[in-house]
Amino acid sequence: MYNAVIDAPFGKVGIRTEGDAVREVIFLPASVENVAPDTQMAKRAVEQIEHYFEHASATFDLPLAPVGTPFQRRVWDGISRIAPGTVQTYGQLANEVGSVPRAVGQACGSNYFPIVIPCHRVVGSNWIGGFAHHNEEGFLRDVKRWLLAHESLEALPLWQAQA
Repeated sequence: MYNAVIDAPFGKVGIRTEGDAVREVIFLPASVENVAPDTQMAKRAVEQIEHYFEHASATFDLPLAPVGTPFQRRVWDGISRIAPGTVQTYGQLANEVGSVPRAVGQACGSNYFPIVIPCHRVVGSNWIGGFAHHNEEGFLRDVKRWLLAHESLEALPLWQAQA
């Protein structure tokens, strides 16, 4: 099912590959068994994600499978330009890509490559926002909070207070 499953500070990360590209990155609960990388691409993805866990400013140079609609890919390209330690609101990103906030939020939630395409850096204008199509409190929202805290975002205490 996964080409690799690794420990993460918030649980596990599953990685799927397809040929010479990463096909999907998935947040998993800690109860999922680890899987040693079974392809060179999975090993490369593991190394880069683990490096990110150690250094929030790490960048990625993984080849990504050509998934998503043209609109989703346009939003994901916009997300990829958001620097570590900064955020954009759904509205700001919508203006950048010529769309509306709700559509941008849907594209963010459909991101096949979280962490690599840092959709956690897209937030609501006055709240943390959803994550992976989940707007309620729970595991995935906690993952988003961890990722934002890992990048030491100044606005995080405001969002934590609203949790």
